[in-house]
Parts: sequence; C-alpha cells; structure tokens
Amino acid sequence: MENIEKKLDNLLKLQEIDSKIFELKQVRGALPDEIEDLEDELVGYNKRLEKFNDDIENKTKDIEDLKNKTSEAKKLIKKYKDQQMNVRNNREYDAISKEVESQELDTKIFVKKSAEHEENIEEIKVKIKETKKLIKERNEVLKSKKADLDVLSGESQDEEKKLDTLKKKASKKIESSLLLSYEKLVERQRNGLAVVKVKRSACGGCFNVVPPQRQAEIKEKKKIILCEYCGRILADVIVEVVEDKPKKRTKRIKTDHIFDVKTQTFLIAFYNHLP
Repeated sequence: MENIEKKLDNLLKLQEIDSKIFELKQVRGALPDEIEDLEDELVGYNKRLEKFNDDIENKTKDIEDLKNKTSEAKKLIKKYKDQQMNVRNNREYDAISKEVESQELDTKIFVKKSAEHEENIEEIKVKIKETKKLIKERNEVLKSKKADLDVLSGESQDEEKKLDTLKKKASKKIESSLLLSYEKLVERQRNGLAVVKVKRSACGGCFNVVPPQRQAEIKEKKKIILCEYCGRILADVIVEVVEDKPKKRTKRIKTDHIFDVKTQTFLIAFYNHLP
C-alpha cells in the first residue's frame, strides 16, 4: 500500500501541472466565457426572429381568411337584397333585412380585424429590423473576440497539450477516490489551488495561521491534513532558514577641514589678541 508521503508528493506534482494550466487559462482571461455568452445571446435573437416570421406568416393567413369571409359576406348581402325585391309580405322582407344587417356587421368586423393584423405585421417588421441590427452587431463583436482568443490560444496551444499529457500521467499515479476529492477541491477554489504548503506558519492557499502542533503533524506526513479554514490539503511545511546578517562596520565620517593649518593658527592668534 502506498504511504502517505508518496501520495502527498504525487498530489503536489499534479497541483504544479494544474497551476501551470490555470495560468495559461488566465492569460485567455474571460474571453471564452464572453464568447459563450455572445453565442447564447445570438441563439436567443435568432429564435426571436423565427417567432416574428411565424407571427407574420400566421397573421398573413388570417388576413387572407378574413378577406375570403368578407367576399362571401358581400355575396350574401347582394343575394339577400335581390331576394328582397321579390318578397310577398313584410314578414319575409324583415327576415331578409335581418340577414343583410348580420352580414354587413360581419363584414365590418372582418375588415377591422384584417386592418389590425396588417398593423401588427408592420410593427413586427420594425422589430425584425431592430433584431437583425443587433444580430449583426453581436456577430461583429463575436468575430473580434474569437480572433483574439485564437491568437492567445495559438501562442499557448503546444504548451497546453504537453501539460495535458503530463496531467494524465500524473493523475494515473493517484488512487481514484483521492483524485476525485482533489478535483472537487480544485473546482471549489478560485485560483485552482487544492494542494498547498505551509509557508511562514500560514496556509499557502488562504494565508490563515497554522498552529505549531498542526505543522508538526504535517511534517510527519502520517495522514492527510486539511486546512481548517479553506479545506485545502496541507502537503508540507516550508522551513525558512534565517541567516545571521553580518554586523555592519561603523564607518568613521571624515570631516573635511574648511581651513588649512596656517590659516587656523593665524585665526587663533588673531582671536586671542582681540580686546
């Protein structure tokens, strides 16, 4: 069975590879997410266009149907009016008059609905024009961002492939349950760090203080220990060697004389003879 020290060593090696991959992805920044958002936005706009076109198609059919109904109603009105010319009594005349009024009312309704549909179609056409403009603008932005991403990806593509190969090899050396826990930790951390060392008595991930007793346990490497604050795996403790700095020699400051010896002697004698 593999000992804990070996497991921690393998985890550290995998973390080192993942950190390099993370750095490469950081270079690309938010571009992949921005591209994905733009593509989703364009899908939404195109679906909106499809709906607008379907609405126009349906309303156009409704207009045709209403025109046919209007035409039929007008034919019936003419028919009923012709019949009125040959009626024998008032009762028949009144009955036909009601039919004429009914058809005339239907005709007005059909014409009104048809006009409303035509107005709606014009409104939809305006929306289609606006949506097409938005699609064009978003496509231009998307094209630009994809070009930027291609440049950045091209620069790091070879290195990323090598790192992916190394990651696969390193992952095979770690048992599946431990690897799964590691991967979950990586996903949880914003900087992708799941395995860290204790440096200057602090966790290398969240920088919270690790007690001396805990550090001693980490050094023993008899069990896997997690940071009680961030949950990262504490794989080792970096012992810093404090070097004694040599004492600096105090330099004697040399003062330049303003006057030479003769001048000084003269001045002393001069001041001594002053009254």
